[in-house]
Amino acid sequence: MNIWFTLVLTVHVLVALGIIFLVLLQHGKGADMGAAFGSGSSGSLFGATGSANFLSRTTAALAAVFFATSLGLAYLATHKPETGGSVMQGVSAPPAAAPKPASEVPQPADAPKPADAPAGSKAKDVPK
Repeated sequence: MNIWFTLVLTVHVLVALGIIFLVLLQHGKGADMGAAFGSGSSGSLFGATGSANFLSRTTAALAAVFFATSLGLAYLATHKPETGGSVMQGVSAPPAAAPKPASEVPQPADAPKPADAPAGSKAKDVPK
């Protein structure tokens, strides 16, 4: 699908450049006044009116292709296939161990003595 997007985008850019080129080649409606001073198109390759028809038809055809590639790019951008994801996407996590009650958790040797033990007692920190 990525190849199609790249291909359509390349055609789209080339057609856009072609339209720009053809529009700049065409004479505007006010060019008739300039023709009186020697810059007329009667000596052009396509004749006096042939260039207008050829250039305008080619511009119209490129505009239709530009429109079609615009729709194609919009479709390809919104209908991307789902990516494969990560390698670990389908693996389930192991079940979490249940937390131990506080009475079963071993206490370090230098932990403070429980409140019910006398201050001078030599009671070991053994879980009950």
